[in-house]
Amino acid sequence: MDFETGDIIKLKKQHPCGSSEWEILRTGADFRLRCLGCGRQVMLSRRDVEKNVRGRRTL
Repeated sequence: MDFETGDIIKLKKQHPCGSSEWEILRTGADFRLRCLGCGRQVMLSRRDVEKNVRGRRTL
């Protein structure tokens, strides 16, 4: 998949805050994602993101 900074993705599992939508802040071998519910930032490997993404929209 082709991801870009600023895209909003929906992951399979919800964050503990209840949101399942994340904004992509950085791409590469690892992704930095920001939860749209609470603002928490996490780093995930590209493999994990590609495996767990359910949907995508562009801003």
